[in-house]
Amino acid sequence: MKTAPIRLQKFLADAGIASRRSAEKLIAEGRIEVNGRKVMVTGSKVDPAVDRVKVDGRPVAAKKRTYIALHKPRGYLCSRADPEDRRIASELLPKEWAHLYPVGRLDLESEGLILFTNDGDFCLRMTHPRYAVTKVYMATVRGAMDASILRRITAGIQHDGELLKALKARTLASGNSTSLVEVVLGEGKNREVRRLFESQGLEVIRLVRMQIGKIRLAQLPAGKWRTLTDTEVKTLISPP
Repeated sequence: MKTAPIRLQKFLADAGIASRRSAEKLIAEGRIEVNGRKVMVTGSKVDPAVDRVKVDGRPVAAKKRTYIALHKPRGYLCSRADPEDRRIASELLPKEWAHLYPVGRLDLESEGLILFTNDGDFCLRMTHPRYAVTKVYMATVRGAMDASILRRITAGIQHDGELLKALKARTLASGNSTSLVEVVLGEGKNREVRRLFESQGLEVIRLVRMQIGKIRLAQLPAGKWRTLTDTEVKTLISPP
């Protein structure tokens, strides 16, 4: 008996092949076959129970959805591979989870919470600006922190053609040499926290992501991981 047809890019995302956006690119590149025929039209539908789907000639089967929280240490990249052979965050996960991909990014020198999954829809909801999933960072900044700086970065700053903006920012500790600042983002553009402070002439010497949505880093040690509970996943994908 047939199940309800779904869009091909959703099928690929559910199978853990790629996010929906990346799946659309695979389709446009002619790398997808359905029942032996190449499909290059995004929005085409398939029946997961009946249709045979291949990517680059390899069969695709739906996979159990997996959601992992990892405490990324400094010096690890959040990518699937690196031509410079630097350390990859996914190497800290068990080998059977090598197919999982990072949800968003933390730059090489940043630390803290990052999620891994094979659920393309989940990845989209965590990273697309329209869903505005909040992320909380602790930034150690060189020098004393002035309240006017926090007002400017929460008002919004144009930097390299982009509007950078923190939803909230507060000083937790401040001295002559360093300050500890909590920053909350609603989008998370590339290196946004660092760029916000750089625009004010300040250097971030340590950056730790403490929270994504309601998921906290808590006491998870650096380099260690844990699976998310069903309840935690629901809190991330449910409207606020």
